[in-house]
Amino acid sequence: MTDNQVLDRIGEEIAANDVVLFMKGTPQAPQCGFSAAVTNVLSQLGVPFKGVDVLADDAIRQGIKAFSNWPTIPQVYVKGEFVGGCDIVREMYQSGDLQRLLEERGVLPPGQDELGENPSKP
Repeated sequence: MTDNQVLDRIGEEIAANDVVLFMKGTPQAPQCGFSAAVTNVLSQLGVPFKGVDVLADDAIRQGIKAFSNWPTIPQVYVKGEFVGGCDIVREMYQSGDLQRLLEERGVLPPGQDELGENPSKP
């Protein structure tokens, strides 16, 4: 697979899914603490996401770093936009910024009404 084919494949994954987590392992069996931490945050929020195991394909593992210009894994994308890695996702979660981003992008956790509004907010 050429570099361009790898980058195209990464772009297709990101375009086809509202939330994508490029991680070591799978959401059911993360293979590093950072991937596990991001999986836990997304799961706690009830956000459906696609996990891409970079350990299963070294071309994807290297390609995602070039694609995002970010040197570490995991990496989270929401509606095509690179959000960040573990530390950024955790900080955003703790401050409430991640929840706001997910609401703004229309990626809402279960329990939201059909219009995407949170009944607990005025």
